[in-house]
Amino acid sequence: MKQRMRTIAVLCAVAVMALLVAGCTTVAPAPAAAPAAPEAAATTAPTEEAAAEAAAGEFTLAPAIAERVASGQPLRIYVSYHDVSNEFAPFLKAGVEKAAADLGVEARFVGPVGADAEQQIAELENLVEAGAEGLAISSVSTDALAPVINRFIAAGIPVVTYNTDNPESNRLAFAGQDLEQSGYEAAKVLAELLSGQGDVIITTLDAAAQWSIDRETGARRAFAEYPGINVLTTVNTGTEPQEIYAAVENAMLANPSVTGALSLECCSTPALGEYVKRNGLQGQVTVVGFDELPTTLDLIKNGFIAASISQAPERQGYEAVRMLVDFLKGNPIADVDTGVGVIDASNVDEYLK
Repeated sequence: MKQRMRTIAVLCAVAVMALLVAGCTTVAPAPAAAPAAPEAAATTAPTEEAAAEAAAGEFTLAPAIAERVASGQPLRIYVSYHDVSNEFAPFLKAGVEKAAADLGVEARFVGPVGADAEQQIAELENLVEAGAEGLAISSVSTDALAPVINRFIAAGIPVVTYNTDNPESNRLAFAGQDLEQSGYEAAKVLAELLSGQGDVIITTLDAAAQWSIDRETGARRAFAEYPGINVLTTVNTGTEPQEIYAAVENAMLANPSVTGALSLECCSTPALGEYVKRNGLQGQVTVVGFDELPTTLDLIKNGFIAASISQAPERQGYEAVRMLVDFLKGNPIADVDTGVGVIDASNVDEYLK
């Protein structure tokens, strides 16, 4: 049903643009009481009727955006990441910049420094006020961002999500990894490397974030398939590098029986590998994590991390832009699963290149 409604939405957008180009007088006029308004007001003050339509899965492109698309002016697309200061962000940004060059649009990679929902929302509001034809959002907080996304959708601004989905919102599509499935696959890799036996800890930058909850749900589902695997604790490391390493070190010292560690994200993965390296635990503690940071790849190459799960970050950034461009041009869009890639000693050289 949701896909059918999205298809209807796309056809509506096409119809609006076609009528604008043709100068057709059959387009339903705005209510007589509505005065002419600047572009920002047209895209930020949805009526109750528009909000109800968006909640039902319908979408009508804002007239100001439809006019800009029809006139052939460059599209202004903003790709908002939940923390541009973390080490994963440059991979996404590279994909955004490539898409901008390939597709001939103005696409900017933006977001808060540090995972701050209020900052992300404020920045998005300002970008909409300044004029934006499309938004791609990786939410700091799904709860905080969902109503904001819904308001933008109701105002006729296309919004997709990427990297971190916001399925409770009315976003048009998602580009990224199935987070629960990726957590499941990562835990399966670790469990197999441990031959189904051992004490395990899980590390994460933010245990309360929805992406972390989803990955941990998948991981624990996988570990439950191995009666010999005992998950001791989930370690909430925080986001600062020194803080992350200290949290890893404290957890390892508090749990000396650990034989396996699963990181749910980019940045506690190298911290775990570095702890193994510094303490001579190679062959005693097996680490599996996420993403392809250069430090992580080096630690895999040297045997201190067994494997890391790639989620194709550059593709996520690229697809976020492409989906919005396609939608604005009247083409149907659908979710893009960027998959689960396992990086280990057998293929790490390919990633290092």
